[in-house]
Amino acid sequence: MYLVTGFKRLHQLVVSVYAAESAAAQALLSKKSPTSSASSFRIDCTSSVSLAVAGDLLKSFKPLHDRVLVERVAAETKTKGGIMLPEKSQGKVLEATVISVGPGARNEKGEVIPMSVKAGDHVLLPEYGGTKVVVEEKEYTIFREQDLLGVFH
Repeated sequence: MYLVTGFKRLHQLVVSVYAAESAAAQALLSKKSPTSSASSFRIDCTSSVSLAVAGDLLKSFKPLHDRVLVERVAAETKTKGGIMLPEKSQGKVLEATVISVGPGARNEKGEVIPMSVKAGDHVLLPEYGGTKVVVEEKEYTIFREQDLLGVFH
């Protein structure tokens, strides 16, 4: 886990982490804070990106290319009869709400192929995959559009 401080205008910063020791992560870590009052955030290069910042970072975040940012639907914690379910028996939730989408992938001619999902859609997710992102203590996941299994209407 790395702790990075700085970046006066954090909402303009887009971090792509491809591997545990990626050049992008190392370049990001070498930057210094321009002011002492800047926000701070941390990057776990092995599994997820955690951003602990105030403000409207999520609203200003737009995935690149054919990627989709989703928020999983909360798991049922009680049965219809009112019995509390332990976390282990709840299972993984495979439904999510689309928060934002990228512009779309490009074809061989360089033309953008429009996305078939939009913000607000209710989608079915694969059991595994995606990149976890934690923003202000809420967990989101980024998937490629082709990895989504379907859209509920």
